[in-house]
Amino acid sequence: MKELIKFIAQELVDFPDQVSVEEIEGNQTSVIELKVAKEDLGKVIGKQGRTARAMRTLLSAASAKIKKRSVLEIIE
Repeated sequence: MKELIKFIAQELVDFPDQVSVEEIEGNQTSVIELKVAKEDLGKVIGKQGRTARAMRTLLSAASAKIKKRSVLEIIE
């Protein structure tokens, strides 16, 4: 899941080298924290949050296949 979010974020932003993704594992749920450059924050969130919502939808679909729950947090 971590690699999926990192790949999507790096393709969206102007500074792909500043993208960092950390995964915090739990028993049933894992939290994925995405950090990008301040200038790229708007690109990752998108208009009215559409890009972030699409990333969360892809993440939940991929994590459902492995019977786990994943939550995406975008860190400023």
